[in-house]
Amino acid sequence: MPIDAKRRQLLLASAGLCGLGLLPALLANAREPSSKTYPFTLGVASGDPLPDGFVLWTRLAPQPLDDESGAGGMPALAVPVRWQVAEDEQFRKLVAQGSTLAEPQWGHSVHVEVRGLRADRRYCYRFFAMDAESPRGWTRSAPAAGMGRLRFALASCQHYEQGYYAAYRHLVREAPDLVLHVGDYIYESSREDGVRQHRVNNPQTLAQYRRHHAQYKLDADLQAAHAACPWLLTWDDHDVQNDYAGAHSQFNDPPERFLLRRAAAYQAYWEHLPLPLSARPHGPDMRLYRSRDYGELLRIYLPDDRQYRDDQACGSAGHWGGELLADCAQRVDPRRTMYGAAQEAWLQQRFAQSKARWNLLAQQLLMAPLDQQPGPGEVWWSDGWDGYPAARTRLLQSMRDTQLRNPLVLGGDIHSFWASELKADFADPQSPNIACEFTGTSISSLGGGYERYQALLPENPHIRFFDSRFRGYALGELSRDTLQMQFRALDDVRDADSGIRTLASFVVEAGQARIVAA
Repeated sequence: MPIDAKRRQLLLASAGLCGLGLLPALLANAREPSSKTYPFTLGVASGDPLPDGFVLWTRLAPQPLDDESGAGGMPALAVPVRWQVAEDEQFRKLVAQGSTLAEPQWGHSVHVEVRGLRADRRYCYRFFAMDAESPRGWTRSAPAAGMGRLRFALASCQHYEQGYYAAYRHLVREAPDLVLHVGDYIYESSREDGVRQHRVNNPQTLAQYRRHHAQYKLDADLQAAHAACPWLLTWDDHDVQNDYAGAHSQFNDPPERFLLRRAAAYQAYWEHLPLPLSARPHGPDMRLYRSRDYGELLRIYLPDDRQYRDDQACGSAGHWGGELLADCAQRVDPRRTMYGAAQEAWLQQRFAQSKARWNLLAQQLLMAPLDQQPGPGEVWWSDGWDGYPAARTRLLQSMRDTQLRNPLVLGGDIHSFWASELKADFADPQSPNIACEFTGTSISSLGGGYERYQALLPENPHIRFFDSRFRGYALGELSRDTLQMQFRALDDVRDADSGIRTLASFVVEAGQARIVAA
């Protein structure tokens, strides 16, 4: 069906793509494909809330797994997609609508940046394409001013094979305003002892990464969590390859070959998640780090810990990636970086400009030092912050130098719960605290080492709590004066109907930088 001039103008106004100069020509050639196959198999999602809007996402893929080309069963042409936003689920109070194109070069994914809405409001949204209506999702714009309250969930590490996503079913019932996902949305590697199996193992190409993401997205509990509220996401290593560092592969692949894989993984990541147009990748490069404000209550920083980092230090002969190591000169080299010079400078600038009551660094890793050698001597994990101590010192010092108010750090990666106090000098137990850190366990990826890590706690007195026995998520409630944090633990990740309980609760009071058990 041809698109008329009025609809074309509406699309140009709403999609935010006028500057590209390409959309009018694409629209003129677009046609509705003749298909009775449902295109919204991967659900809907929203993300990156602003005071006047958010990003809406879907991907047209009637055959997301069976099409080995990665096209999801879609034809190689641009397909018109309509979207609507309303204040009610029946869409009687429509507040925004428009049209855009799902283009084959981007996997027929849709990223609509809705603007011009009221701040701090809950909205319902949906899409239409190929004579079909999508599921309906709920999202929320950010506050423009004031303190208010924010209820958020922290999620990470969701290996599809190692467990079911019962955690997301419970998370939806918590009714958070926002989900913070800090990495390992997919896992590139496979396990034979899982409760379910990957269709694609060790993806290398864009087609393979598309099908891999699609298999994760087909999970009903994950789709429900995306449809329940907006998400803010950043990635970690498994979204491309375990323990990769910049252009360095875990398997010492030639950089030019590994960067082709990284480009495929980055594009599939963008195509399957509610990320802004500014994050759309250019080959192996993708600007993911950003910040978001919640009125005067909170500024959230989402860094990228993989794209710009130096390679892991002091590697053993024939080994690449992370490993336990005793100290060495390279590990403590003051020039080494986790974030890269440009991102470090950006973060310091955002710290200095912040007027927020609380400042939350939603990053990927356990930031607190973890000496893994009982008794005399020290042993460190090279892929985490302990492999980049000078970069960690600069980051914490930046918080002090900019007089950042009430800094908080969130993390994931390690498949366990941790509550830690981050100090100016970790060698001195009396050194002042700079920030409080809460690291969430995995959604489904298996943990371990409970007894071993417990034995290490006397070596690391800044760690206030640890438990690696459970899968789940963390739930935070932030107000002007306090952060209340709960660690929510599944009974059994291998049971799709698993129950959940609160394993531990904590409170941080504004101005204290101290974790108190609740």
